[in-house]
Amino acid sequence: MPTLAPPPLTRPPVTVPTRRARVDAAVRAAALTVLWGGGALLVTYWWAADGGIQDLGGGPETALDSAGRLTGLQASLLLLVQVLLMARVPVLERAFGQERLARVHRWVGFTSFDLMLAHVVLITWGYAAGELSRTPATLWELTVDHPGMLLAVTGTVCLVLVVVTSVRAARRRLRYESWHLLHLYAYLGVGLALPHQLWTGQDFTGSTGRTVFWWGLYLAATGAVLMWRVGLPAWRTVRAGLRVTAVVPEADDVVSVYMTGRPGGVTAEAGQFYGFRFLSGRGWTRAHPYSLSAAPDGTSLRITVRVVGDGSAELRSLRPGTRVLVEGPYGRLSARARTRPRVALIGAGVGITPLRALAEALEYVPGDAALIHRYTGTPLFPSELAWLAAHRGLQVVAVPGHRRAPGSWLGSSVGSAPDVAVLTSWLPDLAERDVFVCGPEAWAADVRRTCLAAGLPPDRFHVESFGW
Repeated sequence: MPTLAPPPLTRPPVTVPTRRARVDAAVRAAALTVLWGGGALLVTYWWAADGGIQDLGGGPETALDSAGRLTGLQASLLLLVQVLLMARVPVLERAFGQERLARVHRWVGFTSFDLMLAHVVLITWGYAAGELSRTPATLWELTVDHPGMLLAVTGTVCLVLVVVTSVRAARRRLRYESWHLLHLYAYLGVGLALPHQLWTGQDFTGSTGRTVFWWGLYLAATGAVLMWRVGLPAWRTVRAGLRVTAVVPEADDVVSVYMTGRPGGVTAEAGQFYGFRFLSGRGWTRAHPYSLSAAPDGTSLRITVRVVGDGSAELRSLRPGTRVLVEGPYGRLSARARTRPRVALIGAGVGITPLRALAEALEYVPGDAALIHRYTGTPLFPSELAWLAAHRGLQVVAVPGHRRAPGSWLGSSVGSAPDVAVLTSWLPDLAERDVFVCGPEAWAADVRRTCLAAGLPPDRFHVESFGW
């Protein structure tokens, strides 16, 4: 199996600026510290200061009520944190990237939901004096007699709908468009589930500090959604002024859409993605995330999309002049994450699109950048990659064929050698590179496992997967 030996350098090695990567690492550390140190520990302290620990040792009614209050506090905190994670706050987007934010959001979402259910059960059971037979009637009384409880029940139903449709088995059965619409009910659920506690809960209103903390967090989450999910996309859409200029078939089921706007109106970096809405008819109310397949120049964008659903299928019929609404740019699969002069770009199928843009935009000398593309059928961008190889020194490795075995990310055209051996034969210095990966979620997980086994430090593995 041939080794891709780096050719002689034709100019001095690239010096990679790492200040942004260091700032992002500091933001990640600060965010986690604020969440656990300034959030979870603080509300636990307030609960304990009100006798929560002593109450746990009391009778069944007191213990259940105390445990219910603690789970309610933690659920409320995580629900608001979840909203902030979904709000596209730029400093968090830049520091974590969509892949990591999605994992944190998923973990926080399921944990907050479990705590919320525990809160409902424990509080109701406690009000029923620890008698299970009385809990249904007690739940009804709490719902109709206590202020804000009807809103809370409605909010809980919304959150149940979101959680049920977020389970992987359910997501696989839903169209992306349907899942996205249902997922928006999370905002409504949080907005309705929390006010009853903010209005009447002693743990929320027992002191000025608590009132300021909880109302401040609630208003911050609301303001973040309005500013970053509504206001900023609207402003960036107006600033960019994008319109479709051409639609070009790349393969039987792949199409590229070219867009042009106002000079300087596009602020994206190569490797990032936008949420696009094309004002061409039905379906424009839902944004579809597509990565850029060419390096943006401040005025123009190109996306290359595989037709897999209603939204992507409609791209084929777009007409020049169609107006485009955008949300973003998002994602950290860009030069921002780079810490080493040498990089490896590994993509599967249409996942090569952001990597092709990176191969164009990154600064490197011959031998510093390699692109590995596993695909079935027709490869994408063969002439463009050939140009980058000839003029920029990009090393291109084509890996055609279906995945050769379960757990392997390589194509059937590769022999039977282990994945680690194949990868290190192509890139003996893999452990000294930054690795950028884009492809299906399970496939990307196999690539990560191989790279770590080859000695790559985990913080130099940067991924954008297709999972939603």
